[in-house]
Amino acid sequence: MNKGIVYAIGTYILWGVMPIYWKALHDVPSSQIVAHRIVWSLVFVGLVLTARRNWSWLGKAIRQPRVVLTFALSGTLLTVNWLTYIWGVNAGFIVETSLGYFINPLINVLLGYVFLKERLRPVQWGALAVALAGVLYLTFSYGAFPWIALTLAFSFGLYGLMRKTAALNSAEGLFLETAFLSLPALGFLLLQENRGAGALGHTGATTALLLAGAGVVTSVPLLLFAAGARRITLTTLGLLQYIAPTLQFLIGVLIYGEEFGPARVVGFGLIWLALILYTGESLWRRRMTPEMAR
Repeated sequence: MNKGIVYAIGTYILWGVMPIYWKALHDVPSSQIVAHRIVWSLVFVGLVLTARRNWSWLGKAIRQPRVVLTFALSGTLLTVNWLTYIWGVNAGFIVETSLGYFINPLINVLLGYVFLKERLRPVQWGALAVALAGVLYLTFSYGAFPWIALTLAFSFGLYGLMRKTAALNSAEGLFLETAFLSLPALGFLLLQENRGAGALGHTGATTALLLAGAGVVTSVPLLLFAAGARRITLTTLGLLQYIAPTLQFLIGVLIYGEEFGPARVVGFGLIWLALILYTGESLWRRRMTPEMAR
């Protein structure tokens, strides 16, 4: 099997089972988990870059205001995404978090249209309309806006949009993002420690190891993703990306017993139909001859 496919599948499986990891930290406030995730990610990626002897890019990067601003903003979006996701998982909304990542490919199409002036084909417009119908159905059937799913979809979509045109690769970019965020994150953790509310070292060895391991579980999938993306087509990557939200969805329903009643069946069904339309049309166009695609 192509190494790129193995790396990509490994990435999406790790992302898919990640709710189990965060659930093991449900007694720790989400804000502290995210702060630890930022700090320990910086440490881990720093060690990886040191092992690779790959620091020549840093001086040039921090002397470019546009690069600094880009990664400060992308790091902020990543923090919003992490905080929403971890809070959602530990508050019992794993199914809704999976919805966010099912919607994400369609949000990427929409953002490409708005910000990159990419043309949308009729089937893509149709897929977006069907997905919107699904979101509206969920909103009205439950009487509550699915803000967790949409926050995750838009924050990760905007993050991907910024990284699409960024000057640095995955590891270097993650290091710079977490470097910008690490000082406020560390300050927050020290403040919690001073108030007697800190989790690290006060809630058992298992919790301490899980908090420190947050850097590894964050960075390893990203590094695998970067390695896989270089070796396989975007079409293959696009098909494999549904592994993660599917696993999250199954974990939420089958392991943690979250509700999946008739209203969610209809709402999710519409969104899954939108993804089938979008993916099927993309595959069809990939197989067309250049003359037919015009």
